[in-house]
Amino acid sequence: MPPVSNNLREILSQLPAGVKLVAVSKFQPLESVREAYNAGQRRFGESRADELAAKAIAMPGDTVWHFIGHLQTNKVRRVVASAGVIESIDSERVLRAVSAEAVRAGRVIDIFLQAHVAAEDTKTGFLPSELPAAAELAAELPGVRVVGLMGMASNTDDEQRITADFAELAALSRRLQQIIPSATELSMGMSGDWPLAVAQGATIVRIGSAIFGSRN
Repeated sequence: MPPVSNNLREILSQLPAGVKLVAVSKFQPLESVREAYNAGQRRFGESRADELAAKAIAMPGDTVWHFIGHLQTNKVRRVVASAGVIESIDSERVLRAVSAEAVRAGRVIDIFLQAHVAAEDTKTGFLPSELPAAAELAAELPGVRVVGLMGMASNTDDEQRITADFAELAALSRRLQQIIPSATELSMGMSGDWPLAVAQGATIVRIGSAIFGSRN
């Protein structure tokens, strides 16, 4: 496996202009994150509050941390203290908790509403029918700023199903923008399917193993 910096450059060379990369660094050692940072990467994705907090302290201040894992309400304070962006707002309870904690911390945090379109029940997020009400609530809360929609495709090798999931997420993103016009980001696509996501309009892709290799 080539070094992290080589993998990073290879992916960046393939991403269209305007599509941002979140390097998913969860479960990866700090040395690998530093190598990506030294190669110019600034956005990193973490899914556990404690790991995020430890890495945020150890890395330079201009690193932008995206929290991308399922967020439990008892971890909200820790995540709000370290993350620049929370992509995984998947329930009204979490939405209210994040806003309240951000207000307590004297900040407004950028968030994505997570939509659930995949075949697996294990994935979380707002159902398409629930999204408008969640968006209207988020628009009223003082501690959050909705910047876009996040979602995942079904875990399958069927590219038609994956493409259909991404197309549905893109349609939901347009619905979200009717309620919150500034929520223009669409975060979808991972190491195995990001080209399909970009083809359907992703503005952010979340890539881990294709940059860092297999997780430890």
